[in-house]
Amino acid sequence: MARKKRESGGGPSGQEWLTTYSDMVTLMLCFFVIMFNPDETTQAQMEQIATSMRVGGIGALAGGRTLSAGRSADLGNTIMSLPSMERGKSMGTALRKAVSIFSPEINSTKIKVTHDERGLVITLAADAFFNPASARVNIEQTRDILLRLGTFLASDELKDRKFRIEGHTDAVDVDPAGPWESNWELSSMRSINVLHYLTDIGIDERRFQVAGFADTMPISSNSTPEGRANNRRVDVIILDEGHL
Repeated sequence: MARKKRESGGGPSGQEWLTTYSDMVTLMLCFFVIMFNPDETTQAQMEQIATSMRVGGIGALAGGRTLSAGRSADLGNTIMSLPSMERGKSMGTALRKAVSIFSPEINSTKIKVTHDERGLVITLAADAFFNPASARVNIEQTRDILLRLGTFLASDELKDRKFRIEGHTDAVDVDPAGPWESNWELSSMRSINVLHYLTDIGIDERRFQVAGFADTMPISSNSTPEGRANNRRVDVIILDEGHL
């Protein structure tokens, strides 16, 4: 069977537009990636986006599994109206607010603001808030910071939240001639003294839990001075509901 000869002449094949189109899509993607600011996105929103992309893969776009409102939205049954989503949005707002409030201390490593399975964690570097081997809060140096912390915990965003204060030490044994029998007493008393200060400025003590973990939960190696300094800390945690 004879084949039809392909016409020659260098005319357009009808596919050249795909190259220009793909370049345009790539440029638009780069543009939106540059414009995207993760600091303004809550964890709940990120999880929604990830879920919408996982369900059905590429077919999610054709199958309608997107974040747009559906028929149930007319009845108020949207994902963001669920209690868990509202709590996630509130925690995201609190995280951004904490980073803003403690920005100078974050830059000077006196405070670290993170989020983990326990909730929103505000870590106070023990070396900045206590004298060595002491559980007395260095109020003269940290009064302003602790006042801002108390104001933040008493804010409307956190009015229904509970808190836990956790004390941690490094792995160096306490001085036998000192006031502490072990790091357990030292870490516990540091937590209690932070609690006393926060309740003295008006926060209901019934919203708090207190714990001392000694050196059992390190976040850095205890083999270096820097690592030991990281481990000496007090965590003030705004608890997620699963850790009440």
